[in-house]
Amino acid sequence: MEVPATPSGGGDWFGRSPGTAASAPAPAHPSAHPSAPTPAQPPARPSAPASQPLAQPSAPARGQEPGARSVPPQQRPSEPPGAAPSDTELLRRTMAEVEPIADTVTSYFYALLFLRHPDLRALFPAAMDTQRDRLFKALLTAATHADDPETLTTYLNHLGRGHRKYGTRPEHYPAVGEALIGALTRYAPSTWGPRTEAAWVRAYTTISQIMIDAATEDELRAPAWWQAEVVGHEMRTKDIAVVTVRPDQPYPFRAGQYTALETPWWPRVWRHYSFASAPRSDGLLSFHVKAVPAGWVSNALVHRARPGDVVRLGAPTGSMTIDHSTDNGLLCLGGGTGIAPIKALVEDVAQSGRRRTVDVFYGARRNDDLYDIETMLRLQQSHSWLSVRPVVDDGPAGLLSGGLPGAVREFGPWHTYDVYLSGPPGMIRRGVDTLLGIGVPTHRIRHDSIEELVGASN
Repeated sequence: MEVPATPSGGGDWFGRSPGTAASAPAPAHPSAHPSAPTPAQPPARPSAPASQPLAQPSAPARGQEPGARSVPPQQRPSEPPGAAPSDTELLRRTMAEVEPIADTVTSYFYALLFLRHPDLRALFPAAMDTQRDRLFKALLTAATHADDPETLTTYLNHLGRGHRKYGTRPEHYPAVGEALIGALTRYAPSTWGPRTEAAWVRAYTTISQIMIDAATEDELRAPAWWQAEVVGHEMRTKDIAVVTVRPDQPYPFRAGQYTALETPWWPRVWRHYSFASAPRSDGLLSFHVKAVPAGWVSNALVHRARPGDVVRLGAPTGSMTIDHSTDNGLLCLGGGTGIAPIKALVEDVAQSGRRRTVDVFYGARRNDDLYDIETMLRLQQSHSWLSVRPVVDDGPAGLLSGGLPGAVREFGPWHTYDVYLSGPPGMIRRGVDTLLGIGVPTHRIRHDSIEELVGASN
């Protein structure tokens, strides 16, 4: 199953989309990024080579749309008198102003970045239409956690580690900060001023340092990517394939996690897919891939990939994993190719040797779409603690129908179970609403972030 974007609900600056955030604790190792000022220094713009001054809003990049909004510095409103707003408040005011024109701001950001630093263009895919709106979503995600340093730092550590597979280096971050400040300066005239600019600079300085430190630490433990040879390709339906690969070196991961995958036919275009099995003794990895219209990577994997082809894998990520220190029952809802990580979780329970109740609801639109039902039923026959219930939207007699949320209501109670959901965004939303409505506590519900699933491309 494909898992679009990142678990914290944002994109990447390099390869997918830029993201930023509000202030966080001071970085632990300022020396890792010589160009970033420490908190003790006066606020300054994100540093860049002396020959690369920050973008000035009065001089739009060549090809910039003529209707861009701009207010000369002397005409911009000063901050209101009284108590100074916090950095978090200043950041959120800026984003509220640019939200209605997010696409335009994103386009200008990339125009500035590539105009002033054309060498960075090679780090991005040739066609960028799939990531046009992800910058602003990442900004919103980060701003949401501006007053939650622990969550924010976890989010940024994930992005910093993930950037390694795109070839991102510490020296690239000042250029991104330069373009970010330039775009916001131009398109947030009502809220922009010296205090706001200083807040964004402080935020970006901290952000970039956390990400650089995370990448530096990760470099000591793992490669930026793994080469993996396709060793199996099984068509389950006309548009769903089970693709099995052999990494060129040991690949540690946990059931329920996912990885980024790049094909040789679309360089620098990465898509996220869940592992369809628990770790295996032979080291092989399997993915369930559904080809969708205009899906570059998914169509390549389903209709073009064959044994012998070599793909690249990023590091494993994701927190939809099982806590084996408890004996809580597990309720698993898998819709479509979302059954892939659910199958992996079932195998993980079997390998753990701990006996615990596992109830799986496997949903699809039609009976024919239950492409992995035979595998799940074989697992049920092998393990007395496992129950598998197929659910279809419009099914024949003998099958549960009406969708996964409705089917779940008929059984239970589930309030003492740990719940895992994997599938389309709509199913996740309805499933979470249903679970909360029947008394399942929020902390027991695990799924990929709704934000990361919305608007994703395959």
